[in-house]
Amino acid sequence: MVTWKNLDEAQAYKVLPTLKKVEVKTEMAGQSGAERVGKYCLPMAGGLSYNFAAKAVNDDILAALSKLAEEMQLGEKFEALYNGEVINTGEKRRVLHHLTRGQLGNDVVADGVNKRTFYEDQRKAAGEFAAKVHRGEIVNEKGETFTTVVQIGIGGSDLGPRAIYLALENWAKANGTLKMQARFISNVDPDDAASVLKSIDLPRSLFVLVSKSGTTLETLTNETFVKNALRAAGLDPAKHMLAVTSETSPLASSSDYLAAFFMDDYIGGRYSSSSCVGGAILSLAFGEEIFARFLAGAAEEDKLAKIADPLKNPDMLDALIGVYERNVLGYPTTAVLPYSQALNRFPAHLQQLDMESNGKSVNRFGQPVSYVTGPVIFGEPGTNGQHSFYQLLHQGTDIVPLQFVGFRANQAGMDDTIQGSTSQQKLSANVAAQIMAFACGKEDADPNKSFAGNRPSSIIIGEQLTPEALGALLAHFENKVMFQGFLWNLNSFDQEGVQLGKVLAKRVLAHETDGALRAYSDLLAI
Repeated sequence: MVTWKNLDEAQAYKVLPTLKKVEVKTEMAGQSGAERVGKYCLPMAGGLSYNFAAKAVNDDILAALSKLAEEMQLGEKFEALYNGEVINTGEKRRVLHHLTRGQLGNDVVADGVNKRTFYEDQRKAAGEFAAKVHRGEIVNEKGETFTTVVQIGIGGSDLGPRAIYLALENWAKANGTLKMQARFISNVDPDDAASVLKSIDLPRSLFVLVSKSGTTLETLTNETFVKNALRAAGLDPAKHMLAVTSETSPLASSSDYLAAFFMDDYIGGRYSSSSCVGGAILSLAFGEEIFARFLAGAAEEDKLAKIADPLKNPDMLDALIGVYERNVLGYPTTAVLPYSQALNRFPAHLQQLDMESNGKSVNRFGQPVSYVTGPVIFGEPGTNGQHSFYQLLHQGTDIVPLQFVGFRANQAGMDDTIQGSTSQQKLSANVAAQIMAFACGKEDADPNKSFAGNRPSSIIIGEQLTPEALGALLAHFENKVMFQGFLWNLNSFDQEGVQLGKVLAKRVLAHETDGALRAYSDLLAI
């Protein structure tokens, strides 16, 4: 039987502060550091591995974290989730994003429907539509093929799919699988939509409107903006638009769309990239086969997440170490640092995934918690970040745990030898150097040139960023966030914190304001 309790009620958690703290500087120096690199490493799916040698842990701390995982029933709670129990207590819903890429447990029947079959059918429908576009069976008014697809959505309808498309765009070009260019419109700022519309061949563009409810203010505003542009160009919007929405939304049966593909309330926006929210545009951009490979990588990582022993489960162990850093060591922030330009929007997606899920101060039963929860997440690709915010990471007053991501080979296959080494070798050299610089630091008689070290980091490393590797990477972080929510006893699957601003914005637009809200409205000429 699963028991939900707060982190500070766990006996195993109370042991952690009593254990001797690990000095990363000492552990990573000399031969002992080399041994840790080989020892503290777990295989992941997609050819990846999770290496935590430079984290502030040792065998004693890992043993204590394993006991915490057992006491907090992390494995059993994941099992309850994928078997369809109501885990989203705030909205009284199941949490079923894992079903979009594989069956981990029992069939889940909800609303009289087998949900695995439902998600699979929608994925196939989106894939078949994409194939017809690619074969020229679906064309524009002039009989021309479509060459660009534009997603209109915001939040989870934008960040994840955008990050995934950008991550695979160059790989697809190098492998001859890029079928259509993809663009994204999210911000209600008209400059966003105008910029995209000016950059594409409008008559040969398809638009994917993504809104579960069919009522999202920003998305519907941008839809109207796009429709007006199509009409102004003498085009029929209904022959250029499709919808990804729920079966009960006003968009579901509208004649304004070429096709509609469906999602449901059991998959939150930030977890929806492996559903049709990502599947429609990614299948159009790359083809159904590439999207299927991405899902396969995620499914294999989900299987690893089922393992009860965290020392064999990279997703669970990453979560446990993160909670140790947050709640025992007191680090409020985590930096995600992909040494891959293709992952340039991945940190932005993880910001939403993590901070919207675990940015909570009450537990899953609505009771205040007496400990800190989700960290602030930020990041930028290396080596750009090195010339931006790494100064603070190396010598600032706060210690920021670091999560590196790196690959041995690039995606494009273009890499000249310049000054004795290739660009990829230079990139990888920077990853290795930064890990050790953060861990060990450097003593100097000049305090301005002294580095304290003891900055903990992990790295997820693979051969190349392929669809399978990307799927595994996405699932790893989704599962990490889930396990951390279990440890903090949070509901990681609602987001009431985004609602208040929406309500007030509607009042402003309806001119139902007074006091300071009215003053700010006047200041902004609303």
